[in-house]
Amino acid sequence: MEAIPWRERLRQEDELLEQLASQTEAALRRRAEALKDGSAELGSIYAVANEIGLSWTAVARAIKKHTTQ
Repeated sequence: MEAIPWRERLRQEDELLEQLASQTEAALRRRAEALKDGSAELGSIYAVANEIGLSWTAVARAIKKHTTQ
């Protein structure tokens, strides 16, 4: 069996990296929306952060960066 040429392997890996980056961005947006919904439900970003064990700045930053507010 013949090995796949390195150029083809490189192209395949680049495609995979693009797909993963796209999926990661989509997951970050969904996560930020969930954090935003949690903030609305619990009344504050601080309450969400306290419940999930993150700093309030990390929660606020995720919401700001990955939602349209």
